[in-house]
Amino acid sequence: MSNDRTTAAPPSGGADFRDVAHAHKPFQTGRLVLWVVVLLIAANFLWIVAHNENFGWPVVAAYFFDPTVISGLYVSLGLTVVAMAIGIVLGLGLAIARLSNDRLARSLASLFIWFFRGTPLLVQLIFWYNLSTLFPELSIAIPFGPTLASWETNSVITPMTAAIVGLALNEAAYMAEIIRGGLLSVDRGQFETAEAFGMTKARALWRIIIPQAMRSIVPPTGNQLISMIKATSLVSVIAMADLLYSVQSIYNRTFEIVPMLLVAVLWYLFITSILNLGQSYIEAYYGRSERRNNTAAARSETLVEEASH
Repeated sequence: MSNDRTTAAPPSGGADFRDVAHAHKPFQTGRLVLWVVVLLIAANFLWIVAHNENFGWPVVAAYFFDPTVISGLYVSLGLTVVAMAIGIVLGLGLAIARLSNDRLARSLASLFIWFFRGTPLLVQLIFWYNLSTLFPELSIAIPFGPTLASWETNSVITPMTAAIVGLALNEAAYMAEIIRGGLLSVDRGQFETAEAFGMTKARALWRIIIPQAMRSIVPPTGNQLISMIKATSLVSVIAMADLLYSVQSIYNRTFEIVPMLLVAVLWYLFITSILNLGQSYIEAYYGRSERRNNTAAARSETLVEEASH
């Protein structure tokens, strides 16, 4: 009767092969102890926070859905959507200008990015809000010629327009570098191949280059969107009734500073958590081609190994 298990002959050195058929990963006691310690510390911290009356959790619950807070939340979300949309469009144009062969376009785009990335966003917002100090009137005119139309600056630059302009232009500078990095990640041969098939540069960019660059553009863009949600809190300094300004107006009346700040913190965490989830789905969508390629490559390697045996 033959035995199915064959035993290899020991090597010339006299050492025996070890049977690893039933080998298992050793139990990691240190890691278990570390997990227990971390969970105990986290549970203790949550217990302290939940039972500390100074946090004012009843006040947080009472004002979490307050109409003033919800109104400020809508303003913050609206500013985020509008500023990001403008920033992405301007950023795309700036990125293309940075990559163009035209020296004037490259220089102007580089100057724009240098200025808006090099100055704090808060300073930019205050500058736009006080633009009337420098220019009492805004006008459209022919250079060194007649004025075609003019408006009072204070009637144009309201807290809303100052917030949108400041946030959008600042975001455009960062999005320009993100998009430029994504476009550079695409192999130059893709562009040359598209041109060989008779595509114009604009069509090749829109149909070939940008879709491939999205895998590199989406993750940092998601981070910028989350940063924009938090950056809208800066507009409270120019009397824009965003989420932070709304909770400030309430605690100026009630003197419940910490509970009202917790209301704002919880809303920011809720919105950013949703955005993180959406970012994960978008990244998975644009990364599906790489997963298919990896699966095909792994399958090919398996077939080659089976054929060699």
